[in-house]
Amino acid sequence: MEHPKTGKCPVMHGANTVTTESVMNWWPKALNLDILHQHDTKTNPLGSDFNYADEFKKLDLEALKNDLKAMMTQSQDWWPADWGHYGGLMIRMAWHAAGTYRIADGRGGSNTGNLRFAPLNSWPDNGNLDKARRLLWPIKKKYGNKISWADMFILAGNMAYESMGLKTFGFAGGREDIWHPEKDINWGNEKEFLAETKNRYTNDADRSTLENPLAAVQMGLIYVNPQGVDGKPDPLKSAHDVRMTFKRMAMNDEETVALTAGGHTVGKAHGNGDDTILGQSPEGAEVQDQGFGWMNPKGKGNAEDTVTSGLEGAWTTNPTQWDNGYFDMLFNHEWELKKSPAGAWQWEPTYIKEEDRPLDAHVSGKRQNPIMTDADMAMIKDPEYLKISERFHKDPAYFTEVFARAWFKLTHRDLGPKMRYLGADAPKEDLIWQDYVPSVDYTLNETDIQELKDKLLNCGLSKTELINTAWDSARTFRNSDYRGGANGARIRLAPQKNWEGNEPARLEKVLNKLTEIQASHAKKVSIADLIVLGGSAAIEKAAHEGGVKITVPFSAGRGDAAESMTDVASFEVLEPVQDAFRNWLKQDYAVKPEEMMLDKTQLMGLTAVEMTALIGGMRVLGTNYGAAKHGVFTDNEGVLSNDFFVHLTDMNYSWKPVSENLYNIVERKSGNVKWTATRVDLVFGSNSILRAYAEVYAQDDNKEKFVKDFVAAWVKVMNADRYDLI
Repeated sequence: MEHPKTGKCPVMHGANTVTTESVMNWWPKALNLDILHQHDTKTNPLGSDFNYADEFKKLDLEALKNDLKAMMTQSQDWWPADWGHYGGLMIRMAWHAAGTYRIADGRGGSNTGNLRFAPLNSWPDNGNLDKARRLLWPIKKKYGNKISWADMFILAGNMAYESMGLKTFGFAGGREDIWHPEKDINWGNEKEFLAETKNRYTNDADRSTLENPLAAVQMGLIYVNPQGVDGKPDPLKSAHDVRMTFKRMAMNDEETVALTAGGHTVGKAHGNGDDTILGQSPEGAEVQDQGFGWMNPKGKGNAEDTVTSGLEGAWTTNPTQWDNGYFDMLFNHEWELKKSPAGAWQWEPTYIKEEDRPLDAHVSGKRQNPIMTDADMAMIKDPEYLKISERFHKDPAYFTEVFARAWFKLTHRDLGPKMRYLGADAPKEDLIWQDYVPSVDYTLNETDIQELKDKLLNCGLSKTELINTAWDSARTFRNSDYRGGANGARIRLAPQKNWEGNEPARLEKVLNKLTEIQASHAKKVSIADLIVLGGSAAIEKAAHEGGVKITVPFSAGRGDAAESMTDVASFEVLEPVQDAFRNWLKQDYAVKPEEMMLDKTQLMGLTAVEMTALIGGMRVLGTNYGAAKHGVFTDNEGVLSNDFFVHLTDMNYSWKPVSENLYNIVERKSGNVKWTATRVDLVFGSNSILRAYAEVYAQDDNKEKFVKDFVAAWVKVMNADRYDLI
């Protein structure tokens, strides 16, 4: 090492310690598998033996709730509370933690505590929420591992509302923290925050063309621009944006109005200063700032000089009290556009009585004008929103009930089925958006299971029909919001039974046969269990035919959901448009099939190795959609073997493109076409990482290992939604 006084840096600059650039940027077309390597266990400081559910059960929840309520009115000099109450700040933190959820891929939301990390911790819309997290730190420190940050954010929001007079619908714990940024979430392709919305729309004039899976209308926003579309006030245009973004969060018009009103019943917006002189966001701040961002060098830098959104003012007369003041204010005044001290557009009343103006949050005895955002004005300018707002205004009790339920949905949507809920405050009521599945009242012993296997394998259905039905039932699972999966057998119901990717004719044939077996069996058994058991029995037989004696583990206990338990519209987003495991694309897409494969694999909670084993096994089992032969690199189709990898890596063949997604596998000596393949087949030979896995499975000494790995990955998919097995 060089002596320090020479001025030469003692750290080798080959280490990538500062920049986010990767050596793989040299090859921008290379398939990036990082999406499958997120949240490696090595990043978790709590260790592999840590069980959050067990820790949460030790929590004195009532004591924690009391501490949170007490904190709300314990104003700190370094970040004084508005009106001496941190409720508005804590609600905004909880809202913004949960509000990133979107139904298209189930990503975002409060379930991981990702608000602590970039990019979310530094989004413009999350300005000064770093202070909210620091205010919570003494309480988090006290209760330690028994409460995650992710759960703390939501509980703090609940306690803020309760401390201001709202009876919340309930709280459930169970959100486990992540320990580094989620780089696999597509927040948009913009290179700058708050870029014009046209970047996200196929047709900027048609706001329904917002790019999937996005929900927010601009980079760095949770929902919509409070000043109006692209910062230009127009409540009717804002209404279109509000409706679309809330719809993509699974909220209907009534829930949307309730949430907008309930969120703005308390607290205030901050824009009393020049937002152009604010310091860097937390992720870009200097080391001496210790994770604080948006430092304001003018005035106090906080209290009455706080600058966050740029808008300035409260929405109601009593901003620390749950009441119907939002609608009173909105309906009882005429409104005009004005500029905040920070230069942001906001709506203010043309005339208001002095006693109806809210007190200043920090200057004693001073009153300020209330404000409305462009989205607030949409609540009375849009015809449908107006009808709902009028009803809420006339019936405060109804408004409170709808809001409490909508708030619970907002903050718990991505926590998954009720079976995952922790704590005594979890509501007992079954809600349709929780994808409720009834519990079973039977057990199956080994004799029962073997008897059912025999019936399934001798009922006239092929192994492929059984395997494909089991796979199609289970592949809907998303570990982003814990929706989908085989439990419930919703593949029997609309809309799933009609999805093109589920091959409705084949599906109906299999379900009819399974129903016959169910009726003939002496003991109770659900169709959901029969679907999974049929696939597992077929795989077990295929492995035996390949010379490997193995038992595919099976755990009974899946229930059968009814139509009445199924929100048909909410399930539409789970429809597969591609399935690399069955070598199927619904149509051609701009995104390459192999990239879509990685996205789906990550959503299913699978690793790159598990993906590799499943693809190779399902090819030789002949499970391709429509019985297509692409990638079926074997002369013994239907037998579980490592043939896919053996022939993929065999240099006696060459690979000739036929079209964008079709290739011929040609014998070098004869020139004859031996097989055909798609991009998702050949990527396991072309990508260096995937080829390394493929070569392992192609080895002569790993034939049995491959079968074992395939079975383990298969069982993982089948049991992904079995939270009772955890």
